[in-house]
Amino acid sequence: MGWETRRNGTYYYRARKVGGRVLKEYVGAGPLAEVAAAADVRARNECIWMAEQQRAERTSPAAIDGLLGSFIDATEALTRATLVLAGFHCHHGGEWQRRRNG
Repeated sequence: MGWETRRNGTYYYRARKVGGRVLKEYVGAGPLAEVAAAADVRARNECIWMAEQQRAERTSPAAIDGLLGSFIDATEALTRATLVLAGFHCHHGGEWQRRRNG
């Protein structure tokens, strides 16, 4: 996006990708183009701000703790299932022991 000088004036164009090709869209010149350029800058800054907020949420300690808790729960469930399939049982709620009559 930007201003381009051509022949005897400065004009505002928007660039966008369509099917892998960059297409330039003529917006205008003068005060109307300045308003459109300011709106584009504002929209771009808002997108950047939203991306930063989402990045901060993903890396917040609470989010990391939640993911870690889910990982620990899944690992414990997998370990229990593996031990039971291997013929073990949980003796008195703590130790895993092999069944005698497996």
